[in-house]
Amino acid sequence: MPEMTLSPLVDSRPARRAGGRGLGVFLAGLVLAALGGGAWVGWHTGWLRASLPLIAGNPVAAPAASPGATTAAIVAQGNLIATNAALADATARLTALQQQLSELNQQTVAASGQATRAEALLVAFAARRAVERGQPLGYLETALRVRFGDSQPTAVDQVVAAALKPVTIGGLTEEFAALEPRLASGPTNEGSWDWLSRQVGSMFVIRHDDTPSPAPESRIARARAALAGQRVDLAIAEVERMPGKDGATDWLAHARDWVATQHALDQIESAALSTPTVAPSPTPPPLAKPVAAH
Repeated sequence: MPEMTLSPLVDSRPARRAGGRGLGVFLAGLVLAALGGGAWVGWHTGWLRASLPLIAGNPVAAPAASPGATTAAIVAQGNLIATNAALADATARLTALQQQLSELNQQTVAASGQATRAEALLVAFAARRAVERGQPLGYLETALRVRFGDSQPTAVDQVVAAALKPVTIGGLTEEFAALEPRLASGPTNEGSWDWLSRQVGSMFVIRHDDTPSPAPESRIARARAALAGQRVDLAIAEVERMPGKDGATDWLAHARDWVATQHALDQIESAALSTPTVAPSPTPPPLAKPVAAH
């Protein structure tokens, strides 16, 4: 019988186990690679950072600021401080400029008021000079009405009328000198009995030592002295007590016009002196200082 050779049997189970283990490792590697890729994509897109759960009741710590962001914040803070400092300096300069402008405005207003008063006085003095010289007013009439027509209308009308019919001290003195003989002798229609009574009455006069003499010659002398000192009101008072006052009616009218004109000129000059100046404008409040950055 032929001899049969038996080959040893080989166990295939270890080989199968080795092949299954390699396939598992390969699949696990694929899963890990997929998870790692997904995690990388989620982290860079921000989805993973927003979805991370809280750990132990504490939020996940935020990533530290980058050096670039810190530098930008420092630069921005420095720029803000520099801007506030520049704004404060500009505000101070503007406030000082406003103060200077306010002072200049007050000085200008004061100078304007003084100029207005000086112009009013100039018009008043020029009008007095023209009237006292017996000259026409001319343009001064318009200036008087513009300056003083509202405050002193009666005085202005008196001065204008006096300029149309001028009466001067020189004219009054000359007219008085021509009247002196008639003032001392009495009225022309005086009767003999009236003349005799006046003469006897003038011979017996009782008066104090300090009382002026009522004699016509003394009154004429006092009236002449009053005219020389431009005291026309005193001269009028003396003439009104003289025997021949009825013959001095025209002179008395002229003298009273002169006195009224002088009073009108005095009123105009007083109004010119009291001419109000323009009220200065109020000083603007200073600008508010900017609040410094903290």
